[in-house]
Amino acid sequence: MTQINQEITDANNHYQQYGIDVGEIFSILWKGKWIIIVITFLFAISSVGLAIYLPNEYKATAVVKPIESEGKDSFGALSSQLGGLASLAGVGFNSSGASNSIVAMELLKSWGFAENFIAKYDLAVPLLAARGWDQSKNQLIIDDEKYNQNTKSWVRDAPKGKTVEPTSWELFEEYRSRLIVDQNNETGLVNISITHYSPYIAKQWTDLLIQEINQIMKNQALDEANKRIQYLESQIGQTSIAEIKTVFGELVQEQHKTKMLAQVSDEFVFKKISEVKIPEEKDKPSRALICIIGTLLGGLISLMIVLLQAVVRKYR
Repeated sequence: MTQINQEITDANNHYQQYGIDVGEIFSILWKGKWIIIVITFLFAISSVGLAIYLPNEYKATAVVKPIESEGKDSFGALSSQLGGLASLAGVGFNSSGASNSIVAMELLKSWGFAENFIAKYDLAVPLLAARGWDQSKNQLIIDDEKYNQNTKSWVRDAPKGKTVEPTSWELFEEYRSRLIVDQNNETGLVNISITHYSPYIAKQWTDLLIQEINQIMKNQALDEANKRIQYLESQIGQTSIAEIKTVFGELVQEQHKTKMLAQVSDEFVFKKISEVKIPEEKDKPSRALICIIGTLLGGLISLMIVLLQAVVRKYR
């Protein structure tokens, strides 16, 4: 018992020498309760105001199934059959690399694709100048301090190092913040989502993205197939080895098959599982969460202020 009492005494001496005990903390907080109440209340009111001020944003999502080109797979399989025959003719094929769907997903998130996509469909204003959506009129609310709708010109205060008219990089950053592209590792299905103030625009852009990426990948496949056909046909005329001519002929047929498959369907790399729907419920902001975090933040800051004041008074 004597040892325990001594430890308690030592602990009390330690707190008295280097800090303040729990009872003193509660006493300080009670004395500063009005500071805590006022600051917490101000933060709560501010967070409610912020939550009300922030406009709703809606997310449209497309679930698509990756479609791998049969022609490409067959080309790789037949190319591997060349083996030593190809080396004899001085021909090499490299069929390795990422799948079409992975290339397409990365392309959707790239700056170059975004720049062309925004320019092609004239999306700069709804992308960067919109600040909300008038549900009754189904119209975007454009920020007049950024864009003058009468003169069709940008009037914003340009950020440092930027021009009045948004740069390609600024538009890309905004585009990237509204785009989500992810793949389910278990099913292999890909989700492509766009978030915007207008649910109709969110749906429209999501459809356009799938249409555009399918068209780009289709054009690339056709161009690549034409180049391969041209190359293989030239090699057939240059070699005298019958076996190589036979394999090259099969490869040419596969490239014609690739072209045919690409031309038959517009869904070259992504096939929509179902039609994209216009979202009816907002995706963000989470107003309740904003209010809770704002109130808690105000409470923590007020506690710190009261305790710091007590420490300053004690050691002044």
